[in-house]
Amino acid sequence: MARLEHLPVTLFSAVMGLGGLSLAWRRAAGLWDLPQWPSQLAFWLALGVFVLVAGLYAVKWVRFPAAARAEVRHPVRMTFVPTISISVLLLATAGQDLLAGPAAVAWWVGAVLHLVLTLLVVSAWFARPDISVAVVTPAWFIPVVGNVVTPLAAREVGDVELGWFAFGIGVVFWLALLPVLLHRVLLHDQALPERLLPTLAIFLAPPAVTLLSWQALTGQTDDAVSRVLLAATLAFTALLLAQATRLRRIPFALPYWAYSFPLAAATTATLAMADALGSAVYAVVGALLLAVTTVLVAVVSVLTVRAAVAGRICVPEQ
Repeated sequence: MARLEHLPVTLFSAVMGLGGLSLAWRRAAGLWDLPQWPSQLAFWLALGVFVLVAGLYAVKWVRFPAAARAEVRHPVRMTFVPTISISVLLLATAGQDLLAGPAAVAWWVGAVLHLVLTLLVVSAWFARPDISVAVVTPAWFIPVVGNVVTPLAAREVGDVELGWFAFGIGVVFWLALLPVLLHRVLLHDQALPERLLPTLAIFLAPPAVTLLSWQALTGQTDDAVSRVLLAATLAFTALLLAQATRLRRIPFALPYWAYSFPLAAATTATLAMADALGSAVYAVVGALLLAVTTVLVAVVSVLTVRAAVAGRICVPEQ
């Protein structure tokens, strides 16, 4: 039980990865008339992981409140706390056909909770003297740009106006933070810590999810906005793949999960545009990304389970 003191909030990234994979396979099933079971399997796995991790994290707050408070105040790890609300939103989106009633409740809980967490994290950025460029990572997209996840199921199980409200916050902060994070990654004297390099993949998520949310809110699927957002998504995807030789040398750690949701989002966005435009090229790219994302999520899942069994998950951060 004592190990729960060091249970990291970053474990919720596994729920995001599995939930994103479920959405990617659901889009692929619609495009190619494939069976729904891969999407459903990924959803049930995501739900199971969420219940497990949320239960353990709740115990951490009860048994070790000081450690829990220290994590949410940490200048780097605090940006991962909103993975909790994003996980809830993704479960609502991926599970809307399987559990419509619970999905509606989950959507409202996730949407409101994420707005609250956005306010708390951004307030800390404004007020705390220990928040400087040195602690900035691509994970800064999570608290604010995560709002663009809210509209994905707004029409089906939520509220369109709240979806637009969250969308506006997410897009504005994405455009505001993008130059800051590019400066941090490209030009800052202090490089990102090696174990956080997988968070570079997070650059893929904002344009990809913004594309999907834009289409969900407007019903437009082949307009200029979607094309521009897809171009940005694939550009960041290509940049990430160009770093593959460098990134694969990093020893496994929980930040590996940072690859999963952004790649799943890029896959879903590409398949959505392949469907909208009838593009064979985008269909091929989407199929390749789906294969890569599925293998990656499977491998990282196995490595995470092995690390948990070996007692390398709930350990103090170095």
